[in-house]
Amino acid sequence: MTQGRFDLQLLDYAIIVIYFVGVLLHGLWVSRGHEDSEDYFLAGRNLPWYLIGFSLFASNMSGSSFVGLMGASYDNGLVVFNYEWTATLVLIFFALFMLPTFLRAGLYTIPGFLETRYDRRSRVAYSAFTILAIMFIDTAGALYAGGLVIANVMPGIGLWGAVAILALVAGLYTILGGLEAVVVTDTVQAVLLIVGAGAIFVFGVDAVGGWSAMTDKLSADQMSLVKPASDDFLPWPGLLGVLLLGFYYWTLNQFVVQRTLGARNLDEGRKGALLAGLLKLPNLFIMILPGVFGLLLVPGLENPDLVFPTLAAELLPVGFRGLILTALIAAIMSSLDSALNAASTLVSVDFVKEMYPEIGDNALVTVGRGFTAFAMVVGAVYAPAIRSFENLFEYFQSVLSYVTPPIVAVFLVGLFWKRANRHGGFWTIVAGLVVGVPLFLGKEVFGVWTALGLPQLHFTYMAVLMFVFGTGVLGAVSLATAPPDYDRIAEYTFTRDIFRQDLQDLGLPWYADFRYQAVALVVSMAAMILYFW
Repeated sequence: MTQGRFDLQLLDYAIIVIYFVGVLLHGLWVSRGHEDSEDYFLAGRNLPWYLIGFSLFASNMSGSSFVGLMGASYDNGLVVFNYEWTATLVLIFFALFMLPTFLRAGLYTIPGFLETRYDRRSRVAYSAFTILAIMFIDTAGALYAGGLVIANVMPGIGLWGAVAILALVAGLYTILGGLEAVVVTDTVQAVLLIVGAGAIFVFGVDAVGGWSAMTDKLSADQMSLVKPASDDFLPWPGLLGVLLLGFYYWTLNQFVVQRTLGARNLDEGRKGALLAGLLKLPNLFIMILPGVFGLLLVPGLENPDLVFPTLAAELLPVGFRGLILTALIAAIMSSLDSALNAASTLVSVDFVKEMYPEIGDNALVTVGRGFTAFAMVVGAVYAPAIRSFENLFEYFQSVLSYVTPPIVAVFLVGLFWKRANRHGGFWTIVAGLVVGVPLFLGKEVFGVWTALGLPQLHFTYMAVLMFVFGTGVLGAVSLATAPPDYDRIAEYTFTRDIFRQDLQDLGLPWYADFRYQAVALVVSMAAMILYFW
Protein backbone atom coordinates (compact mmCIF):
# COMPACT_ATOMS: atom_id res chain seq x y z
CA MET A 1 0.00 0.00 0.00
CA THR A 2 1.46 3.36 -0.97
CA GLN A 3 1.38 6.30 1.41
CA GLY A 4 0.79 9.23 -0.86
CA ARG A 5 3.17 8.34 -3.70
CA PHE A 6 1.84 7.80 -7.18
CA ASP A 7 3.03 8.19 -10.73
CA LEU A 8 1.92 11.28 -12.61
CA GLN A 9 1.43 10.94 -16.35
CA LEU A 10 1.91 13.59 -19.03
CA LEU A 11 -1.72 14.75 -18.77
CA ASP A 12 -1.37 15.24 -15.01
CA TYR A 13 1.78 17.32 -15.43
CA ALA A 14 0.13 19.38 -18.17
CA ILE A 15 -2.79 20.30 -15.89
CA ILE A 16 -0.42 21.39 -13.13
CA VAL A 17 1.80 23.46 -15.46
CA ILE A 18 -1.21 25.18 -17.07
CA TYR A 19 -2.49 26.15 -13.63
CA PHE A 20 0.82 27.62 -12.46
CA VAL A 21 1.36 29.57 -15.68
CA GLY A 22 -2.22 30.88 -15.61
CA VAL A 23 -1.88 32.11 -12.03
CA LEU A 24 1.35 33.98 -12.73
CA LEU A 25 0.00 35.54 -15.94
CA HIS A 26 -3.11 36.71 -14.09
CA GLY A 27 -0.99 38.34 -11.39
CA LEU A 28 1.07 40.10 -14.07
CA TRP A 29 -2.07 41.31 -15.87
CA VAL A 30 -3.71 42.67 -12.72
CA SER A 31 -0.49 44.40 -11.65
CA ARG A 32 -0.83 46.93 -14.47
CA GLY A 33 -1.93 50.28 -13.03
CA HIS A 34 -1.79 49.25 -9.36
CA GLU A 35 -0.42 52.55 -8.14
CA ASP A 36 -3.19 53.38 -5.69
CA SER A 37 -2.88 51.85 -2.20
CA GLU A 38 -6.64 51.31 -1.81
CA ASP A 39 -6.68 49.54 -5.16
CA TYR A 40 -3.74 47.32 -4.23
CA PHE A 41 -4.69 46.46 -0.64
CA LEU A 42 -8.52 46.48 -0.88
CA ALA A 43 -9.21 46.00 -4.61
CA GLY A 44 -10.61 49.54 -4.81
CA ARG A 45 -13.40 48.62 -2.34
CA ASN A 46 -15.40 47.29 -5.26
CA LEU A 47 -15.63 43.55 -4.62
CA PRO A 48 -18.99 41.83 -5.33
CA TRP A 49 -20.51 39.28 -2.97
CA TYR A 50 -19.65 36.18 -4.99
CA LEU A 51 -15.93 36.99 -5.18
CA ILE A 52 -15.91 37.75 -1.44
CA GLY A 53 -17.67 34.48 -0.57
CA PHE A 54 -15.57 32.20 -2.75
CA SER A 55 -12.36 33.96 -1.67
CA LEU A 56 -13.24 33.58 2.03
CA PHE A 57 -13.89 29.88 1.46
CA ALA A 58 -10.76 29.28 -0.61
CA SER A 59 -8.50 31.14 1.82
CA ASN A 60 -9.61 28.82 4.61
CA MET A 61 -9.24 25.63 2.56
CA SER A 62 -5.56 25.06 3.07
CA GLY A 63 -3.39 23.43 5.67
CA SER A 64 -5.86 23.48 8.53
CA SER A 65 -8.70 22.29 6.32
CA PHE A 66 -7.89 20.57 3.05
CA VAL A 67 -5.12 18.42 4.48
CA GLY A 68 -5.74 18.94 8.19
CA LEU A 69 -9.48 18.19 8.20
CA MET A 70 -9.00 14.88 6.40
CA GLY A 71 -6.14 13.93 8.71
CA ALA A 72 -8.10 14.88 11.83
CA SER A 73 -11.23 13.01 10.68
CA TYR A 74 -9.09 9.95 9.86
CA ASP A 75 -7.94 10.01 13.49
CA ASN A 76 -11.13 11.12 15.21
CA GLY A 77 -14.19 10.65 13.00
CA LEU A 78 -17.07 12.94 12.12
CA VAL A 79 -16.68 15.08 15.24
CA VAL A 80 -14.33 17.33 13.22
CA PHE A 81 -17.43 18.76 11.47
CA ASN A 82 -18.08 20.81 14.62
CA TYR A 83 -15.33 23.16 13.47
CA GLU A 84 -17.21 23.72 10.20
CA TRP A 85 -20.81 24.33 11.26
CA THR A 86 -19.69 26.63 14.08
CA ALA A 87 -17.82 28.67 11.46
CA THR A 88 -21.12 29.09 9.60
CA LEU A 89 -22.77 30.35 12.79
CA VAL A 90 -19.92 32.81 13.41
CA LEU A 91 -20.11 34.16 9.84
CA ILE A 92 -23.84 34.85 10.28
CA PHE A 93 -23.10 36.78 13.48
CA PHE A 94 -20.31 38.64 11.69
CA ALA A 95 -22.64 39.67 8.86
CA LEU A 96 -25.28 40.95 11.30
CA PHE A 97 -23.24 42.76 13.95
CA MET A 98 -19.54 43.16 13.19
CA LEU A 99 -19.17 43.86 9.46
CA PRO A 100 -21.49 46.92 9.55
CA THR A 101 -19.29 48.45 12.25
CA PHE A 102 -16.07 47.65 10.38
CA LEU A 103 -17.34 49.19 7.12
CA ARG A 104 -18.76 52.21 8.92
CA ALA A 105 -15.28 52.85 10.30
CA GLY A 106 -13.81 52.70 6.77
CA LEU A 107 -11.12 50.27 7.89
CA TYR A 108 -8.11 49.16 5.87
CA THR A 109 -7.15 46.71 8.60
CA ILE A 110 -8.94 44.93 11.45
CA PRO A 111 -6.50 46.35 14.04
CA GLY A 112 -7.64 49.78 12.81
CA PHE A 113 -10.95 49.17 14.61
CA LEU A 114 -9.09 49.10 17.91
CA GLU A 115 -7.81 52.63 17.34
CA THR A 116 -11.31 53.96 16.60
CA ARG A 117 -12.82 52.10 19.58
CA TYR A 118 -9.89 52.24 22.03
CA ASP A 119 -6.59 53.92 21.09
CA ARG A 120 -3.40 53.70 19.04
CA ARG A 121 -1.64 51.41 21.56
CA SER A 122 -4.21 48.64 21.13
CA ARG A 123 -3.99 48.88 17.36
CA VAL A 124 -0.20 48.57 17.34
CA ALA A 125 -0.18 45.67 19.82
CA TYR A 126 -2.77 43.64 17.91
CA SER A 127 -1.30 44.48 14.52
CA ALA A 128 2.15 43.30 15.60
CA PHE A 129 0.65 40.07 16.96
CA THR A 130 -1.32 39.52 13.75
CA ILE A 131 1.75 39.97 11.55
CA LEU A 132 3.66 37.37 13.58
CA ALA A 133 0.66 35.00 13.57
CA ILE A 134 0.32 35.31 9.80
CA MET A 135 3.97 34.42 9.25
CA PHE A 136 4.33 31.60 11.79
CA ILE A 137 0.80 30.12 11.85
CA ASP A 138 -1.00 30.87 8.58
CA THR A 139 1.84 31.13 6.06
CA ALA A 140 4.09 28.47 7.60
CA GLY A 141 1.14 26.10 8.13
CA ALA A 142 -0.05 26.43 4.55
CA LEU A 143 3.46 25.90 3.19
CA TYR A 144 3.98 22.85 5.39
CA ALA A 145 0.67 21.31 4.27
CA GLY A 146 1.47 21.81 0.60
CA GLY A 147 5.09 20.78 0.96
CA LEU A 148 4.16 17.61 2.85
CA VAL A 149 1.75 16.40 0.19
CA ILE A 150 3.74 17.45 -2.88
CA ALA A 151 6.90 15.87 -1.45
CA ASN A 152 4.98 12.60 -1.08
CA VAL A 153 3.17 12.55 -4.42
CA MET A 154 6.12 13.69 -6.51
CA PRO A 155 9.25 11.61 -5.82
CA GLY A 156 12.47 13.57 -6.07
CA ILE A 157 11.06 16.77 -4.52
CA GLY A 158 11.73 16.92 -0.78
CA LEU A 159 9.79 18.92 1.78
CA TRP A 160 12.14 21.92 1.55
CA GLY A 161 11.99 21.95 -2.25
CA ALA A 162 8.18 21.74 -2.34
CA VAL A 163 7.88 24.53 0.24
CA ALA A 164 10.24 26.73 -1.77
CA ILE A 165 8.28 26.25 -5.02
CA LEU A 166 4.93 27.05 -3.41
CA ALA A 167 6.33 30.10 -1.62
CA LEU A 168 7.89 31.44 -4.81
CA VAL A 169 4.77 31.17 -6.98
CA ALA A 170 2.29 32.42 -4.35
CA GLY A 171 4.63 35.25 -3.38
CA LEU A 172 5.15 36.38 -6.96
CA TYR A 173 1.53 36.75 -8.00
CA THR A 174 0.56 38.31 -4.65
CA ILE A 175 3.39 40.83 -4.99
CA LEU A 176 2.29 41.61 -8.54
CA GLY A 177 -1.47 41.81 -8.25
CA GLY A 178 -2.46 42.65 -4.66
CA LEU A 179 -5.92 41.83 -3.28
CA GLU A 180 -7.63 41.89 -6.69
CA ALA A 181 -5.33 39.13 -7.96
CA VAL A 182 -5.91 37.24 -4.71
CA VAL A 183 -9.72 37.23 -4.75
CA VAL A 184 -10.11 36.45 -8.45
CA THR A 185 -7.58 33.62 -8.27
CA ASP A 186 -9.20 32.39 -5.06
CA THR A 187 -12.54 32.10 -6.82
CA VAL A 188 -11.04 29.85 -9.48
CA GLN A 189 -9.25 27.90 -6.78
CA ALA A 190 -12.45 27.45 -4.76
CA VAL A 191 -14.09 25.76 -7.74
CA LEU A 192 -11.04 23.50 -8.17
CA LEU A 193 -11.18 22.62 -4.48
CA ILE A 194 -14.81 21.57 -4.63
CA VAL A 195 -14.36 19.56 -7.84
CA GLY A 196 -11.12 17.90 -6.71
CA ALA A 197 -12.28 16.96 -3.22
CA GLY A 198 -15.67 15.96 -4.61
CA ALA A 199 -13.94 13.51 -6.95
CA ILE A 200 -12.28 11.76 -4.00
CA PHE A 201 -15.64 11.56 -2.21
CA VAL A 202 -17.45 10.04 -5.20
CA PHE A 203 -14.70 7.52 -6.01
CA GLY A 204 -14.27 6.73 -2.31
CA VAL A 205 -17.93 6.00 -1.60
CA ASP A 206 -17.99 3.74 -4.66
CA ALA A 207 -14.84 1.93 -3.49
CA VAL A 208 -16.35 1.06 -0.09
CA GLY A 209 -19.58 -0.22 -1.70
CA GLY A 210 -21.90 2.78 -1.39
CA TRP A 211 -23.20 5.02 1.37
CA SER A 212 -25.05 2.32 3.31
CA ALA A 213 -22.09 -0.04 3.20
CA MET A 214 -19.83 2.75 4.46
CA THR A 215 -22.07 3.69 7.41
CA ASP A 216 -22.51 0.00 8.31
CA LYS A 217 -18.74 -0.56 8.46
CA LEU A 218 -17.99 2.53 10.55
CA SER A 219 -18.67 2.58 14.29
CA ALA A 220 -21.25 4.83 15.93
CA ASP A 221 -18.40 6.66 17.65
CA GLN A 222 -16.74 7.46 14.32
CA MET A 223 -20.01 8.79 12.89
CA SER A 224 -20.99 10.90 15.91
CA LEU A 225 -20.69 14.66 16.32
CA VAL A 226 -20.77 14.43 20.11
CA LYS A 227 -17.89 13.10 22.18
CA PRO A 228 -17.76 12.62 25.96
CA ALA A 229 -16.27 15.30 28.20
CA SER A 230 -13.13 13.16 28.60
CA ASP A 231 -12.42 12.91 24.86
CA ASP A 232 -8.88 13.81 23.85
CA PHE A 233 -9.79 15.46 20.53
CA LEU A 234 -12.98 17.48 21.13
CA PRO A 235 -15.00 17.00 24.35
CA TRP A 236 -18.54 18.27 23.97
CA PRO A 237 -18.15 21.13 26.52
CA GLY A 238 -15.26 22.32 24.34
CA LEU A 239 -17.70 23.49 21.65
CA LEU A 240 -17.74 26.90 23.36
CA GLY A 241 -13.99 27.03 22.87
CA VAL A 242 -14.46 26.09 19.22
CA LEU A 243 -16.85 29.02 18.81
CA LEU A 244 -14.27 31.38 20.34
CA LEU A 245 -11.60 30.13 17.94
CA GLY A 246 -14.07 30.67 15.10
CA PHE A 247 -14.68 34.26 16.19
CA TYR A 248 -10.98 35.00 15.95
CA TYR A 249 -10.44 33.22 12.66
CA TRP A 250 -13.51 34.42 10.75
CA THR A 251 -14.10 37.91 12.17
CA LEU A 252 -10.78 39.26 13.48
CA ASN A 253 -8.11 37.60 11.36
CA GLN A 254 -6.87 40.13 8.82
CA PHE A 255 -5.94 37.55 6.19
CA VAL A 256 -9.51 36.22 6.14
CA VAL A 257 -11.58 39.35 6.76
CA GLN A 258 -9.65 41.65 4.42
CA ARG A 259 -11.78 40.80 1.38
CA THR A 260 -14.95 41.86 3.24
CA LEU A 261 -13.34 45.26 3.91
CA GLY A 262 -13.04 45.57 0.12
CA ALA A 263 -16.80 45.05 -0.44
CA ARG A 264 -18.48 47.61 -2.69
CA ASN A 265 -21.18 48.09 -0.02
CA LEU A 266 -22.53 46.54 3.18
CA ASP A 267 -25.09 44.32 1.44
CA GLU A 268 -22.44 42.81 -0.86
CA GLY A 269 -20.14 42.19 2.11
CA ARG A 270 -22.90 40.54 4.12
CA LYS A 271 -23.95 38.25 1.28
CA GLY A 272 -20.33 37.32 0.67
CA ALA A 273 -19.96 36.28 4.33
CA LEU A 274 -23.17 34.23 4.11
CA LEU A 275 -21.97 32.54 0.92
CA ALA A 276 -18.76 31.54 2.70
CA GLY A 277 -20.87 30.14 5.54
CA LEU A 278 -22.94 28.14 3.05
CA LEU A 279 -19.83 26.73 1.37
CA LYS A 280 -18.54 25.48 4.73
CA LEU A 281 -21.42 23.02 5.14
CA PRO A 282 -20.62 20.71 2.17
CA ASN A 283 -17.15 20.26 3.66
CA LEU A 284 -18.74 17.44 5.62
CA PHE A 285 -18.85 15.45 2.40
CA ILE A 286 -15.85 16.66 0.46
CA MET A 287 -13.33 17.13 3.30
CA ILE A 288 -14.37 15.19 6.41
CA LEU A 289 -16.14 12.01 5.26
CA PRO A 290 -13.24 11.08 2.91
CA GLY A 291 -10.99 11.09 5.96
CA VAL A 292 -13.45 8.88 7.86
CA PHE A 293 -13.88 6.27 5.13
CA GLY A 294 -10.14 6.46 4.56
CA LEU A 295 -9.98 4.21 7.64
CA LEU A 296 -11.63 1.52 5.54
CA LEU A 297 -9.58 2.04 2.39
CA VAL A 298 -6.10 2.88 3.69
CA PRO A 299 -5.89 1.73 7.32
CA GLY A 300 -2.74 2.06 9.35
CA LEU A 301 -1.27 5.32 8.01
CA GLU A 302 1.63 6.44 10.17
CA ASN A 303 0.90 10.11 9.50
CA PRO A 304 -2.85 10.96 9.37
CA ASP A 305 -2.11 14.08 7.31
CA LEU A 306 -1.16 11.75 4.43
CA VAL A 307 -4.69 10.36 4.07
CA PHE A 308 -5.51 12.91 1.37
CA PRO A 309 -2.64 12.14 -1.04
CA THR A 310 -2.91 8.42 -0.28
CA LEU A 311 -6.61 8.33 -1.21
CA ALA A 312 -5.80 10.30 -4.36
CA ALA A 313 -3.12 7.74 -5.22
CA GLU A 314 -5.40 4.77 -4.62
CA LEU A 315 -8.67 6.03 -6.08
CA LEU A 316 -8.10 8.46 -8.93
CA PRO A 317 -7.30 7.65 -12.56
CA VAL A 318 -4.86 9.53 -14.79
CA GLY A 319 -5.99 13.12 -15.33
CA PHE A 320 -7.89 13.20 -12.07
CA ARG A 321 -4.57 12.90 -10.27
CA GLY A 322 -3.36 16.07 -11.91
CA LEU A 323 -6.69 17.71 -11.08
CA ILE A 324 -6.54 16.73 -7.42
CA LEU A 325 -2.93 17.86 -7.08
CA THR A 326 -3.88 21.13 -8.76
CA ALA A 327 -6.79 21.45 -6.31
CA LEU A 328 -4.39 20.95 -3.43
CA ILE A 329 -1.97 23.52 -4.80
CA ALA A 330 -4.95 25.85 -5.22
CA ALA A 331 -5.87 25.29 -1.57
CA ILE A 332 -2.40 26.00 -0.32
CA MET A 333 -1.92 29.06 -2.50
CA SER A 334 -5.31 30.49 -1.57
CA SER A 335 -4.22 30.68 2.05
CA LEU A 336 -0.74 31.81 1.14
CA ASP A 337 -1.80 34.68 -1.10
CA SER A 338 -4.35 35.89 1.45
CA ALA A 339 -1.90 35.68 4.33
CA LEU A 340 0.91 37.42 2.44
CA ASN A 341 -1.35 40.21 1.19
CA ALA A 342 -2.78 40.72 4.68
CA ALA A 343 0.67 40.91 6.27
CA SER A 344 1.84 43.47 3.73
CA THR A 345 -1.31 45.54 4.32
CA LEU A 346 -0.79 45.57 8.09
CA VAL A 347 2.84 46.63 7.83
CA SER A 348 2.14 49.29 5.20
CA VAL A 349 -1.00 50.82 6.72
CA ASP A 350 -0.63 50.28 10.48
CA PHE A 351 3.08 51.06 10.74
CA VAL A 352 4.72 52.67 7.68
CA LYS A 353 1.80 54.99 6.85
CA GLU A 354 1.53 56.07 10.50
CA MET A 355 5.27 56.68 10.80
CA TYR A 356 5.50 58.55 7.49
CA PRO A 357 2.08 60.20 6.87
CA GLU A 358 3.33 61.95 3.74
CA ILE A 359 4.41 58.76 1.99
CA GLY A 360 2.95 58.43 -1.50
CA ASP A 361 0.81 55.58 -2.77
CA ASN A 362 3.55 54.31 -5.07
CA ALA A 363 6.01 54.04 -2.20
CA LEU A 364 3.42 52.44 0.08
CA VAL A 365 2.64 49.76 -2.49
CA THR A 366 6.38 49.15 -2.91
CA VAL A 367 6.76 48.67 0.84
CA GLY A 368 3.85 46.23 0.81
CA ARG A 369 5.40 44.21 -1.98
CA GLY A 370 8.74 44.13 -0.20
CA PHE A 371 7.22 42.83 3.02
CA THR A 372 5.28 40.20 1.09
CA ALA A 373 8.59 38.80 -0.11
CA PHE A 374 10.04 38.92 3.43
CA ALA A 375 7.02 37.15 4.99
CA MET A 376 7.18 34.51 2.27
CA VAL A 377 10.81 33.72 3.12
CA VAL A 378 10.22 33.61 6.89
CA GLY A 379 7.23 31.29 6.51
CA ALA A 380 9.15 28.98 4.17
CA VAL A 381 12.12 28.72 6.55
CA TYR A 382 9.90 27.97 9.56
CA ALA A 383 7.42 25.59 7.86
CA PRO A 384 9.37 22.31 8.29
CA ALA A 385 9.46 22.87 12.08
CA ILE A 386 5.74 22.07 12.25
CA ARG A 387 6.61 18.39 11.84
CA SER A 388 7.13 18.23 15.63
CA PHE A 389 3.35 18.40 16.22
CA GLU A 390 1.17 15.27 16.14
CA ASN A 391 -0.86 16.58 13.21
CA LEU A 392 -1.39 19.79 11.33
CA PHE A 393 -4.94 20.42 12.58
CA GLU A 394 -3.77 20.17 16.20
CA TYR A 395 -1.02 22.73 15.50
CA PHE A 396 -3.45 25.35 14.22
CA GLN A 397 -6.09 24.95 16.89
CA SER A 398 -3.84 24.59 19.94
CA VAL A 399 -1.74 27.67 19.14
CA LEU A 400 -4.80 29.87 18.69
CA SER A 401 -6.52 28.59 21.85
CA TYR A 402 -3.98 30.19 24.16
CA VAL A 403 -3.39 33.59 22.57
CA THR A 404 -6.53 34.72 20.73
CA PRO A 405 -9.47 34.48 23.24
CA PRO A 406 -8.45 37.67 25.16
CA ILE A 407 -8.31 39.49 21.82
CA VAL A 408 -11.81 38.18 21.01
CA ALA A 409 -12.92 39.57 24.38
CA VAL A 410 -11.50 43.01 23.52
CA PHE A 411 -13.48 43.15 20.26
CA LEU A 412 -16.76 41.59 21.40
CA VAL A 413 -16.99 43.27 24.80
CA GLY A 414 -15.92 46.57 23.26
CA LEU A 415 -18.65 46.24 20.64
CA PHE A 416 -21.45 45.60 23.14
CA TRP A 417 -20.25 47.39 26.35
CA LYS A 418 -19.56 51.10 25.94
CA ARG A 419 -17.85 51.37 29.34
CA ALA A 420 -14.82 49.40 28.07
CA ASN A 421 -12.06 51.99 27.75
CA ARG A 422 -8.68 52.41 26.07
CA HIS A 423 -6.64 51.26 29.08
CA GLY A 424 -8.73 48.11 29.42
CA GLY A 425 -8.37 47.27 25.73
CA PHE A 426 -4.61 47.70 25.61
CA TRP A 427 -3.76 45.91 28.84
CA THR A 428 -6.07 43.00 28.01
CA ILE A 429 -4.17 42.38 24.77
CA VAL A 430 -0.82 42.63 26.57
CA ALA A 431 -1.93 40.41 29.47
CA GLY A 432 -3.35 37.83 27.08
CA LEU A 433 -0.04 37.50 25.25
CA VAL A 434 2.07 37.58 28.43
CA VAL A 435 -0.01 34.76 29.95
CA GLY A 436 -1.03 32.86 26.82
CA VAL A 437 2.33 32.39 25.07
CA PRO A 438 4.15 30.91 28.11
CA LEU A 439 1.10 28.72 28.82
CA PHE A 440 1.14 27.34 25.28
CA LEU A 441 4.89 26.69 25.34
CA GLY A 442 4.82 25.17 28.80
CA LYS A 443 1.76 22.97 28.30
CA GLU A 444 1.81 21.99 24.62
CA VAL A 445 5.49 22.18 23.62
CA PHE A 446 7.80 21.56 26.59
CA GLY A 447 5.53 19.49 28.85
CA VAL A 448 6.09 21.66 31.94
CA TRP A 449 2.37 21.50 32.77
CA THR A 450 2.49 17.70 32.98
CA ALA A 451 5.75 17.68 34.95
CA LEU A 452 4.13 19.88 37.59
CA GLY A 453 1.25 17.42 37.94
CA LEU A 454 -1.41 19.92 36.83
CA PRO A 455 -4.73 18.62 35.42
CA GLN A 456 -4.67 17.97 31.69
CA LEU A 457 -7.20 20.46 30.36
CA HIS A 458 -8.12 20.22 26.67
CA PHE A 459 -7.05 23.21 24.58
CA THR A 460 -10.70 24.16 23.95
CA TYR A 461 -11.16 24.47 27.72
CA MET A 462 -8.04 26.62 27.80
CA ALA A 463 -9.64 28.85 25.15
CA VAL A 464 -12.68 29.39 27.39
CA LEU A 465 -10.48 30.08 30.43
CA MET A 466 -8.37 32.57 28.47
CA PHE A 467 -11.55 34.33 27.27
CA VAL A 468 -12.82 34.60 30.85
CA PHE A 469 -9.40 35.88 31.90
CA GLY A 470 -9.39 38.50 29.11
CA THR A 471 -12.93 39.61 29.91
CA GLY A 472 -12.02 39.96 33.59
CA VAL A 473 -8.93 42.06 32.84
CA LEU A 474 -10.88 44.28 30.42
CA GLY A 475 -13.69 44.82 32.92
CA ALA A 476 -11.45 45.40 35.93
CA VAL A 477 -9.07 47.84 34.24
CA SER A 478 -11.90 49.75 32.54
CA LEU A 479 -13.88 50.16 35.75
CA ALA A 480 -10.76 51.22 37.65
CA THR A 481 -9.98 54.02 35.19
CA ALA A 482 -11.88 56.88 33.60
CA PRO A 483 -14.74 56.06 31.20
CA PRO A 484 -14.25 56.62 27.47
CA ASP A 485 -15.60 59.56 25.50
CA TYR A 486 -19.01 58.12 24.65
CA ASP A 487 -19.58 60.55 21.79
CA ARG A 488 -16.33 59.47 20.09
CA ILE A 489 -17.15 55.75 20.22
CA ALA A 490 -20.91 56.05 19.57
CA GLU A 491 -20.68 54.72 16.01
CA TYR A 492 -18.51 51.78 17.06
CA THR A 493 -20.62 50.30 19.85
CA PHE A 494 -23.85 48.38 19.38
CA THR A 495 -27.18 50.15 19.88
CA ARG A 496 -30.68 49.21 18.82
CA ASP A 497 -30.92 52.35 16.67
CA ILE A 498 -27.76 51.51 14.73
CA PHE A 499 -28.92 47.90 14.39
CA ARG A 500 -32.28 49.00 12.95
CA GLN A 501 -30.48 51.34 10.57
CA ASP A 502 -28.21 48.53 9.38
CA LEU A 503 -31.25 46.29 8.86
CA GLN A 504 -33.22 48.84 6.90
CA ASP A 505 -35.23 47.58 3.93
CA LEU A 506 -33.05 47.73 0.82
CA GLY A 507 -35.99 47.39 -1.55
CA LEU A 508 -34.92 43.89 -2.60
CA PRO A 509 -37.20 40.90 -3.18
CA TRP A 510 -37.30 38.49 -0.27
CA TYR A 511 -35.01 35.93 -1.89
CA ALA A 512 -32.30 38.59 -2.35
CA ASP A 513 -32.60 39.90 1.23
CA PHE A 514 -29.68 38.72 3.36
CA ARG A 515 -31.97 38.32 6.39
CA TYR A 516 -34.01 35.59 4.69
CA GLN A 517 -30.79 34.09 3.36
CA ALA A 518 -29.37 33.97 6.90
CA VAL A 519 -32.49 32.19 8.18
CA ALA A 520 -32.29 29.63 5.35
CA LEU A 521 -28.63 29.05 6.16
CA VAL A 522 -29.40 28.44 9.84
CA VAL A 523 -32.13 25.95 8.91
CA SER A 524 -29.77 24.07 6.56
CA MET A 525 -27.06 23.98 9.20
CA ALA A 526 -29.47 22.73 11.87
CA ALA A 527 -30.77 19.97 9.59
CA MET A 528 -27.26 18.63 8.97
CA ILE A 529 -26.39 18.73 12.67
CA LEU A 530 -29.57 16.91 13.70
CA TYR A 531 -29.08 14.20 11.05
CA PHE A 532 -25.64 13.28 12.33
CA TRP A 533 -26.23 14.09 16.02
